[in-house]
Amino acid sequence: MIEVSYKNADTIAIKNADKKEILFNFSDKTVHMEDYDVTHPGEYEKSGNLLEVKEYTDLLFYKFLIDGKHMCIVTSDSFELKEEIVGFFGDVDILIIIWTKDAVKIFENIEAKLVIPYGEWKDLFLHTLGQHSEAIKVSKIGSDLSWDRTEFVNLED
Repeated sequence: MIEVSYKNADTIAIKNADKKEILFNFSDKTVHMEDYDVTHPGEYEKSGNLLEVKEYTDLLFYKFLIDGKHMCIVTSDSFELKEEIVGFFGDVDILIIIWTKDAVKIFENIEAKLVIPYGEWKDLFLHTLGQHSEAIKVSKIGSDLSWDRTEFVNLED
């Protein structure tokens, strides 16, 4: 089971089934995997968590394999959605995405099973998509994700 929650005001914590923690700091757009600070493109592995980082239009995009689930983190809406980056995302189970004016267009092209928006305007993102879910402290993600519909999580920050 994967757990996603806010560690503090600008950091999201992702824990795998073995309780190994990955931190995503959205103010400096970096990922911390135990003793790794991931700030460059490449492939990384720590405690069974796989991470591929791709640079595209001077932005970093993060794709994880955690407990058999594919998770992507999108930190900006200031890029053009071309086949190169959509292909990098592939099949996405969990999408963590910054809410900005063009984030809906990005979300619609990625087609994730579970979407977790973050940032100052995340509630507007959810409202724009007709989602009015109650904020929760921790999202526990098991193996029961369905392709029938996209689920949205409103994390309490």
